[in-house]
Amino acid sequence: MIQRLCVIGVGLIGGSLARSLRSAGAVGSVIGCGRGQPNLEAAMRLGVIDEFTSEPAAAVAGADMVVVATTLGATGEIFDKIAPAISSHAIVTDVGSAKQRVIDLAKISFADAFPRFVPGHPIAGTEQSGVEASFAELFRDHQVILTPAAQTDPAALAEVEQMWCATGAIVTHMQADQHDKVLAATSHLPHMLAYALVECLASTDKTDNVFNYAAGGFRDFTRIASSSPEMWRDIALDNRAALLRAIGQFQTTFADLRTALEREDGDALRQMFSHAKSVRDRALTPRSK
Repeated sequence: MIQRLCVIGVGLIGGSLARSLRSAGAVGSVIGCGRGQPNLEAAMRLGVIDEFTSEPAAAVAGADMVVVATTLGATGEIFDKIAPAISSHAIVTDVGSAKQRVIDLAKISFADAFPRFVPGHPIAGTEQSGVEASFAELFRDHQVILTPAAQTDPAALAEVEQMWCATGAIVTHMQADQHDKVLAATSHLPHMLAYALVECLASTDKTDNVFNYAAGGFRDFTRIASSSPEMWRDIALDNRAALLRAIGQFQTTFADLRTALEREDGDALRQMFSHAKSVRDRALTPRSK
């Protein structure tokens, strides 16, 4: 049982975490913190939180678990504000999508309290944002990756793992640099591709009315381009090195596809498509129990 949970950033992720822990009976009181009062008032109205404040230092007072669920760009400032105010027993964790950058910021802000910081990343979400998009089942059967540093307190790590398990999530551990490399390829790059494709089509001759003919495939592929631009700007910049490597690898493969098309090399196209289909089917098709 988390006696007092502080959620800084009561949006889709932070709000869903609070809802899920309430549903599981794993939390006592929840205080929310954020810059947008209408969103916080909505969180109160929906029963996601019990009280709120716009001051991070005030929010963490007396909390035994603090979850920083803001955009990556705001994380360092939040860490600086809460560091002097967290209690000696409090555990701090986050939900950011780029872990090495967050760890570096936490070391600076928390200093001697850094061992009680547990970096984490739930691999779950939708293209919606705000507390009204949150729901208790968001994390069920989804992975949550924890990336503890060498200095991380094992007891703090166990508490954060227990918190996520209460939501129905599948918790795994990973080194921060490996996490950033994997997520650059499997999450950050797809978002860049979706944004770039929509931007490309939007810049074509407006008389083509291309979006009037968008079918299911286009809608499925570009759904994530409706995600928060501010959030994905921060993710792209904070995981810049790994994302640039992933983009470079993609450009090489896409150049191969273009070359095959220019040469009218149907065999090369079929081979690429067949291999991609085989890999995806094997990796992502649910296995029967």
